[in-house]
Amino acid sequence: MQALGIDIGSTSVKGAVLDLAAGAVHPPVSRPFPAPKRGIPSGWLEIDPSEICATVDEVLSILMEQSPEAKRVYFAGQMGGLILLNERARPVTNYLSWRDQRTLESNGSEGSLFEQLHATWERTGELIHLGRELQPGSTTSLLAWLAARGELPSNVIPACVADFAIAQLAGRPIPMHATQAIGLLDLARDEWHRPALASIGLGAVRLPVLSLTEDCVGTATLAGRRFELFGSYGDQQSALRGANLQRGELSLNISTGSQVSRRTPTFRPGAYQSRKYFFGDYLDTVTHIPAGRSLNVIVDLLTELARAEGVALADPWKTIQRKVEEVSETDLQVDLAFFRSPVGDHGSIDRITTDNLHVGALFLAAYRSLAENYARLAERFSETDWQAVVLSGGMTKNAPRLRWLIEQRFSACIRESRDEETLLGLLDIARATCV
Repeated sequence: MQALGIDIGSTSVKGAVLDLAAGAVHPPVSRPFPAPKRGIPSGWLEIDPSEICATVDEVLSILMEQSPEAKRVYFAGQMGGLILLNERARPVTNYLSWRDQRTLESNGSEGSLFEQLHATWERTGELIHLGRELQPGSTTSLLAWLAARGELPSNVIPACVADFAIAQLAGRPIPMHATQAIGLLDLARDEWHRPALASIGLGAVRLPVLSLTEDCVGTATLAGRRFELFGSYGDQQSALRGANLQRGELSLNISTGSQVSRRTPTFRPGAYQSRKYFFGDYLDTVTHIPAGRSLNVIVDLLTELARAEGVALADPWKTIQRKVEEVSETDLQVDLAFFRSPVGDHGSIDRITTDNLHVGALFLAAYRSLAENYARLAERFSETDWQAVVLSGGMTKNAPRLRWLIEQRFSACIRESRDEETLLGLLDIARATCV
């Protein structure tokens, strides 16, 4: 039996045929996630909904040709952000990305809206029950921003981007799975935290039905074929399910962004974020840790002159890895906090000399910074809660020196997940729901 899996990420929309009998994911099909709209204020990040639908439709069409027998589609997607839908599931806003920073804009002596929201929930104690889940681009932050400007109609439903894509296929709004409902749930009760929303002026907001199980959420007829639609599930949780994260393991997910996480059977607040996982479990996590996004800033700098002169480098990353392997040690120091993160909000390259400022030393120092960040943030979890480390996200497979540095910082058994963890997570869900 086969099904289709779609992962709507912030850089690409990726899909694959899921072979349930063989427990395998076929070679993926990928298309770039649509570019943000231009001509809007700095710090805002919006995407045209029609372009998202067109990209999803393109990937689905290819997968349908690859698997004429598939009758189910499973979705995962980026969390946070929002798009407002009317009762017929038509979009009434663009998709406001989780990377949007408008809530950080200064509001004079009162500070930014984000600061005000954080202060309110800290004062009332509600932030703890929400899993300390509040970011500038969180669904709640963006809803509060729209409400403050009088741009939040009473008859709309907020949706994450993958829920929006499913709703377009189903022709109606769909339930929101708990793994997507970050910053909206009372995790002690597994229900919408209405009092917390009311305390920031969102008491009247209309929320979708909450789903705690992985059930069919709608149907669609595509090219004459009827499909059952499942999802959408949080991309982080789906990837960790695909990595087969177990209780007693620490997850280091290292990709464009990165997270340190653990799976736990109960909601235990702490100096980290808490989210719903699968199987009735919870995921304690520290997110927005600098990784590939910050490294790409350095790569862009190093290749800027070549691009300006019309020279296309064949494979910068391959060259970088070779240069790193040529360096045994460096006193160069790199802080990768080039954006707001748990380890700071501004980065640096320090202790530069005429001898150490070269590509190999620069990236060795950057990798060392990554490993040190993960070790430091892992201290937020009790060492008795984990005895092994799971690497996922793919970066350590392409950067063996980074894996070696991580191994030096963690005195625990380390295993690496297979490629395409998110699609593997959807495969596992598909197999569980087809029993």
